Amino acid sequence: MVEIIFTLDYEIYGNGGGSLKELVYEPAQKLTAVFKKWNARFVAFIEVAELEIIETSGTDKAIDLVKNQVRDFQRDGYELGLHLHPQWYNGQFRDGKWALDYGEYNLGALPRERIVQIIDRSIAYLRKLSGADDFTPFSFRAGNWLFQPPRTLASVLAERGIKVDSSVFKGGLQHQHKLDYRRALKNGYFWMFSENVNVPNPNGLLIELPIYTRMQPIWKMVTSKRIGLQQKATTKIRGGKRRPFRLADYVRFMYPIKLDYCRMSIRELVRIIDIEMHKDQQNPNSYRPIIAIGHTKDLIDINTVDTLLSVLEKRQIKISGFHDVYVNCKC
Repeated sequence: MVEIIFTLDYEIYGNGGGSLKELVYEPAQKLTAVFKKWNARFVAFIEVAELEIIETSGTDKAIDLVKNQVRDFQRDGYELGLHLHPQWYNGQFRDGKWALDYGEYNLGALPRERIVQIIDRSIAYLRKLSGADDFTPFSFRAGNWLFQPPRTLASVLAERGIKVDSSVFKGGLQHQHKLDYRRALKNGYFWMFSENVNVPNPNGLLIELPIYTRMQPIWKMVTSKRIGLQQKATTKIRGGKRRPFRLADYVRFMYPIKLDYCRMSIRELVRIIDIEMHKDQQNPNSYRPIIAIGHTKDLIDINTVDTLLSVLEKRQIKISGFHDVYVNCKC
């Protein structure tokens, strides 16, 4: 059985560039309108660190729009997942731009005491946003997908009632941050883990529901849509310089392309759906939860999302959330 879970990383650019209204609020409004049209829901991964620091610093007047929107998500039945980039917590706004603490970029690499402080603070703020004092997020996604090293972070999340991680993208590799998800290519559509997010452990603390990827030749990344989004992010916001470490990540023939409904064309998206439906026809007893990803800051083509949702309805593919998928994975 094939099910698809749409996830949305609800955030501005990683260096603090851009406005909340343009990069978060307005794209999310468009997306919710399309999902409402098809009677569907997505999982909103709320980047709570940036929102709290922006609110405290008073640097963006659209923060109230965003806070109300998150509460609307909660009221209207959207799942709220915990997402954060820890470099924000020591960030300072200087000379019209953010100076973030990149020494805390990788949450899993921090001491346990600091991880506990950050997770507790982020959950407290998400409760404030949701309007529910007893709210506990069901799922987590690490900033920049960094869930390595996982041991301490997994235990802290599990102790606070979080059940699902969705940070892994199979085949992923980032030299600068020592992220390596190539070993996960051997795994199925989901697995339990504790010590190593790449290695299944039936008695693990969390279940990993990875962002869906396919290994494809690197040249297939070169599409007009991706190039346009990359230029928007690097040239306009970050100055257009490509970091040497990032270039090294691309120097390989096969590269993991995420199921990204903001960056992919409708042709690419439907092709993946066709591939998974064919697998399901060959082996209908296997459970296949497919995790799609998008970012508010990348949502420039709402028509593609609309068309994709119409295709899923015609093919009777269920759109789910992590709560339902978790139950099926645990059976």
